[in-house]
Amino acid sequence: MAKGNIGVTTDNIFPVIKKFLYSDHEIFLREIVSNAVDATQKLKTLASVGEFKGELGDLKVSVSIDKNTGTLTISDHGIGMTADDIEKYINQIAFSGAEEFVEKYKNDANAIIGHFGLGFYSSFMVSKQVEIVTLSYKDGAKAMRWSCDGSPEFTLDETEKTTRGTDIILHIDDENKDFLEESRIEGLLKKYCKFLPIEIAFGKKKEWKDGKEVETEEDNIINDTNPAWIRKPADLKDEDYDKFYRDLYPMGENPLFYIHLNVDYPFNLTGILYFPKVKNNIELQRNKIQLYCNQVFVTDSVEGIVPEFLTLLHGVIDSPDIPLNVSRSYLQSDSNVKKISSHITKKVADRLQEIFKADRSQYEEKWDNLSLFVVYGMLTEEKFYEKAEKFMLFKNTDKKYFTLEEYKTLITTEQTDKDGNLIVLYTNNTIDQHSYIETAKAKGYDVIILDGQLDNHLINTLEQKNEKMRFVRVDADVVERLIVKEDLSSTNLTDTQRDALTTVFRSQVPKMDKTEFMVTFENLGSNALPIIITQQEFMRRMKDMSAMGGGMMSFYGEMPDSYNLVVNTANPIIERILKTTESACNANVAPILAEKKKIDDRITDINTENKDKKYDEISQESKDEKSALEKNSGELRSKADAIYSEFAKENKEIRQVIDLALLNNNMLRGEALSNFVKRSIDLMK
Repeated sequence: MAKGNIGVTTDNIFPVIKKFLYSDHEIFLREIVSNAVDATQKLKTLASVGEFKGELGDLKVSVSIDKNTGTLTISDHGIGMTADDIEKYINQIAFSGAEEFVEKYKNDANAIIGHFGLGFYSSFMVSKQVEIVTLSYKDGAKAMRWSCDGSPEFTLDETEKTTRGTDIILHIDDENKDFLEESRIEGLLKKYCKFLPIEIAFGKKKEWKDGKEVETEEDNIINDTNPAWIRKPADLKDEDYDKFYRDLYPMGENPLFYIHLNVDYPFNLTGILYFPKVKNNIELQRNKIQLYCNQVFVTDSVEGIVPEFLTLLHGVIDSPDIPLNVSRSYLQSDSNVKKISSHITKKVADRLQEIFKADRSQYEEKWDNLSLFVVYGMLTEEKFYEKAEKFMLFKNTDKKYFTLEEYKTLITTEQTDKDGNLIVLYTNNTIDQHSYIETAKAKGYDVIILDGQLDNHLINTLEQKNEKMRFVRVDADVVERLIVKEDLSSTNLTDTQRDALTTVFRSQVPKMDKTEFMVTFENLGSNALPIIITQQEFMRRMKDMSAMGGGMMSFYGEMPDSYNLVVNTANPIIERILKTTESACNANVAPILAEKKKIDDRITDINTENKDKKYDEISQESKDEKSALEKNSGELRSKADAIYSEFAKENKEIRQVIDLALLNNNMLRGEALSNFVKRSIDLMK
């Protein structure tokens, strides 16, 4: 028996491996099984070039648990190792046998997984002792047994083994006994080894017999050695792609489309990507692409290798050219990664363009489930935007679809304002904004639906890239002001009438949390509604974007919602309310306003006297007088407002037209809604 020290530079190498080398201890199983597959692939390569002339035999890799001995064993029938091989590849940490082998047989080698020579030592993360029992394929080789307890010391001696290959026997430590549970190991094998190129057997298949589950004689093969992505597209049918998707995502909905990637220059890349039915929640869609390296699962966090918007796709990417660190768990910055990322983006865009051109009706049918993905790509990848501009669609309220250029042509005549701006009217809620939509359509305008999670950001991008094109939500203003083609008729209200109506209507608007109303006046014609509630486009859009983004946008999110209460002075009801207000209030308000006017005139005189003076040059007497006058003026304004407010409170018609406007805007709730119903009944008596 030989004893020795593993060739490491510090006695602390095993604690480092145990705690820090791999991000997750469960990775050990992937590494050991991958090494077994490598050993098998090497033997197949040697056989293919005539350096191994024996029978290949059964090449399955077997994984087994023995709870009595507390061991987990991974066995292969690959090339095995001699004592010299063990000294070279096991006792010298970080010397990669796979890398040397690939270099020697680079023109003939089957897929070799390992690159770093550290995978074997991941076994010490969960083991108190690791044994290797191995017999090399070489003629006259002797079976060897290597053992190590996690210190730099090992033993190596001859042993009995009659079959070619290697058994890795892990004596699981007390902290990791869960790795002796069948369900745990089977779950990990299916996660990491589901598509390895060599069959992986874990126990025997089971079936129900006489009311209980019993083992059969058939090996339980947990992997598909010939997955769809490594096969030629010409050999696959649509049902094959559908079946593979269901294998990947058993509980998922059927995808919309797929792309088969197959590149061998200037990098190696295979894979199948699926377009899922993307819901209106980006975060729930991520981490569905699985990254493989020569059919070994690496990660489902692929942000480093595909553009952010492509993380919404589902499927598999496999490339030996993606550089990984020793744990195969994280991507490194590399030119190949950038090339692969660009290539995938191009392939996705080309595929969507191809589907759009080949069968537009099918594309339109799937647009609602596809739009979030396309919009996300347009917002985050300039090269994708350039292509997607041709197959991004607008859907209008009549459920018709248009490309950007088609829609510009459609609305140019009717929806160009007096300054030459093309105005795109949109809704984000066809139910809540129904009356506004109908009013706009009655005017001859078209309205598109933009109700996606990212549509507010899309609007900003499209406005930046298309000069003299603006998007306006259909409830952002009265219809006459949505697309201003000529100067509107002004109202004929005096300042006194304007102040009176402002107080009358503002005093009767129900109190709403973090909501403000500004009373404005427009001459909208006698047939238009008496009051319309609108929300200014810019502020509403910024608030909507802040709800998603945070950062600088969070400033807008903290601001109250601001609405315009637009009073139509040409409506007969408003004319009647004005006359009633003047009749009921003028006798009491007129003396107050007359006194206020005298005070305001005196304030104006003081301002005129001091207009050329700096603040320090104005006498204190003048300052004091102005301050007192302003206070008196404010008090008089409050007295007049109190009279108007008291009148408005008793006038059911005023509150009724306000509530009708709120109801029309889906803003009448709670007590205010109950009061509206009662008042409506009273008015009908």
